[in-house]
Amino acid sequence: MGFLEALSGLCGCPAAPLAQRHLQKGRQLETVEMKVRIDCEGCESKIRKTLEGMDGVSGVEVVPRQNRVTVTGYVDAAKVMRRVARKTGLRVEPWPYVPYDTVANPYAPGAYDKKAPAGYVRDVAANHHGGGACASRSLGRASSTEARYTGAFSDENANAACAIM
Repeated sequence: MGFLEALSGLCGCPAAPLAQRHLQKGRQLETVEMKVRIDCEGCESKIRKTLEGMDGVSGVEVVPRQNRVTVTGYVDAAKVMRRVARKTGLRVEPWPYVPYDTVANPYAPGAYDKKAPAGYVRDVAANHHGGGACASRSLGRASSTEARYTGAFSDENANAACAIM
């Protein structure tokens, strides 16, 4: 045990290495999910090597079937995505999907996506600037044609059904 370590122990400072404290100083542990088209094992290994060589990365998970890359560590999401795009030459975008059961209307026009992996739909609330209000408004509003047909056969308008028949 050296003099500086003993002194830092008396002061109550942790004995973590300087480099480790520097990485964690202004950042929080983050999980970054990206959608990257992975065609082969070469693409997968290139992505993995690019991310494992980055400072602050503690874990990399690549799921080629879903074209999904998950990075965990003390990193900035924008920097991670830029680095993958620059080093690999692949198109990178934030992971746009959420589990099916977390969306209120999974079959809404904006949420349902045929390209989504099994059990996932698009995150409509994140894609709209109003926090999902646009999607809920479009579901509740009927067009004038729909309103005419549904109003013609309602219990409140008994004469309309007789006039049609």
